[in-house]
Amino acid sequence: MIKSNFDKAFEITVGIEGGYVNDSKDRGGETKFGISKRSYPNVDIKNLTIEAAKKIYYEDFWKTRTMDLDDMSNDIAIELFDTGVNIGMPSVRKMLQRALNLLNRVETRFPDLKVDGLIGSNTMKAISLVNEKELLKVLNGLQFMWYYNIVEHDHSQERFFAGWVKRT
Repeated sequence: MIKSNFDKAFEITVGIEGGYVNDSKDRGGETKFGISKRSYPNVDIKNLTIEAAKKIYYEDFWKTRTMDLDDMSNDIAIELFDTGVNIGMPSVRKMLQRALNLLNRVETRFPDLKVDGLIGSNTMKAISLVNEKELLKVLNGLQFMWYYNIVEHDHSQERFFAGWVKRT
């Protein structure tokens, strides 16, 4: 059976996120499969099914009105999806634009993108003009810095850092 890019991304992310957790020290609060009560206050997190989580992820993370991950290569889509699940899709969209701007400074191929989190034709064109492996490396570097900044500003989150680094 051939899996779609979304199915692969979902399998990877749920494997990282795991099942039900309600850690008082985790800023995400009560979560299951990575879906948090904080972000979904009307969802019964403890009783959330894997099918319901998959539907949320598809509609709210994979195929949104601001970014359709089906329009990107498998590796980029999976990276953006998994990072977005962990830090939020608005933040990951801006991270993508920052990464593209950083790569653009090396080989000026397109005007710098406005870092607004709106993934339109300019961002999509920029993705097509950069080296995919380099883009993935820059995205991972920015993701690492995201986690580092959390720990720098809130030492209580250090206990999660090793897991975040594995995710990166």
